[in-house]
Amino acid sequence: MKIFISSVQKEFAAERKALAEYLAGDPLLRRFFETFLFEHDIPASDRRPDAVYLDEVRNCDLYLGLLGDDYGWENKNGLSPTHLEFNEATRLGKTRLIFVKGATDEAKQPKMRALIRDAGSSLIRRRFNSSEELVAAVYASLVRILEERELIRLGPFDATFCQNATLEDLDDDKITRFLGLARRGRNFPLSEDTPPHEVLAHLNLLVKGRPTNAAVLLFGKQPQRFLITSEVKCAHFHGTEVAKPIPSYQVYKGTVFDLVDQAKDFVLSKIDFWVGTREESTRVPTKYEIPQEVVAEAIVNAVVHRDYTSKASVQVMLFKDRLEVWNPGSLPPTLTLEKLRGPHASVPHNPLLAEPMYLTKYIERMGTGIRDMIRRCQKAGLPEPEIRLDGGSFVLTIRRRSTGSEAQSRAQSGAQSGAQSGAQSGAQSGAQSGAQSGAQSEAILKHLENEPLSAAELTVALGLQSKTGAFKRALQDLVDHGQLEYTIPDKPTSRLQKYRLTDKGQALLAKWEKEGGRP
Repeated sequence: MKIFISSVQKEFAAERKALAEYLAGDPLLRRFFETFLFEHDIPASDRRPDAVYLDEVRNCDLYLGLLGDDYGWENKNGLSPTHLEFNEATRLGKTRLIFVKGATDEAKQPKMRALIRDAGSSLIRRRFNSSEELVAAVYASLVRILEERELIRLGPFDATFCQNATLEDLDDDKITRFLGLARRGRNFPLSEDTPPHEVLAHLNLLVKGRPTNAAVLLFGKQPQRFLITSEVKCAHFHGTEVAKPIPSYQVYKGTVFDLVDQAKDFVLSKIDFWVGTREESTRVPTKYEIPQEVVAEAIVNAVVHRDYTSKASVQVMLFKDRLEVWNPGSLPPTLTLEKLRGPHASVPHNPLLAEPMYLTKYIERMGTGIRDMIRRCQKAGLPEPEIRLDGGSFVLTIRRRSTGSEAQSRAQSGAQSGAQSGAQSGAQSGAQSGAQSGAQSEAILKHLENEPLSAAELTVALGLQSKTGAFKRALQDLVDHGQLEYTIPDKPTSRLQKYRLTDKGQALLAKWEKEGGRP
């Protein structure tokens, strides 16, 4: 935007020069503004000066008027250049910023006092006594203009409207699913048939009817269309260092709920999974090498509390000896790495993003996340999670322990061929995966024995925080094999869709119960 600083006045030579130099040197303002000084920016030409400066007023975006003691030379109508400029800027509806030198106007020339009164009748003036005061006042005014014109953001990222996004870019079905989870999880007061617009307003996710960044991240159809770096990058390395080629690499996109679920599934599918027997219970005991609650907490913290203005993305990296989760950003001023390990207040970086995640039980409010991870790791026989700040990122490291299969492989390496070892590993992996999937299928069938349930209701009944990959695969497999059916078969993706047992499913469940469980 072009700023016209009122034309030649000897009284303001120092102030005009200081102001122009400051605006040209400031890293923020120079990105948006350029200044015009009549005596510096116009070459010699065969034109009347008054015609030139009035043309420049017409071409500018902002008129910055400096009013002092002297009125200046007058034209045949008795008006000074500054007065003419002000009148022309007013006639054209330009944004006018008027700064008056001195605390009082008694010593000013009469026509200058009249101009000050004229300006004061239509806009707010600011007074200054030195170049430093003028620069500070102009800076504050220009920053306010940038904020009003939505060119910069001064409020929290998640509370700011999302550039170019409209309500059409939000998914009503995702909002409805959120309502169901929030009502069951935290007794959310709005009913599941509440119109999406009312839900967004209740959660403070609208600014003048437009969706905020938080709204797009929570319920957007394609959040990364507007917030490119909100994706999560996941990588799995067989060794202890980052090295190419990368055996497994995924870039996940979607809402924050999708990102957490997908990244968690990525890690859980790569770490060891133990399946026990039914000696002490009818339910098959299972256990992950790293507690799945710890994996979920590490990832959800990174996604919810990250700095979304950063050009970096959340990175989840699984190594042979550890899991690392990199979160762009740093700690709030009131928190330190030491305080995180003890009782501390919850200070969410993105409060409007954190609230719906809390309502759906993805996170807790009380600042207990790190302590819960420490406790769960200790219970699982793992070292405490390590926390550090590294190059503008918050890094959480969870150590893995040497698995029994690794020790066995080393012991057998001298006695068995590589082919035998590979076959054994593949068989163990397949059996493990099958047991996990079978246990999930059995649990789904049992919960549907008495009444149809939606996918969201099933996740709650199974004690899952979200629809994991294993859950989705097991559910779809049961439908594909005719053991489950849709309650609304013509609309598989309906928000009201539920699943019910078929005769085939009832027979399979009865068979398992008769035989004491899955074979």
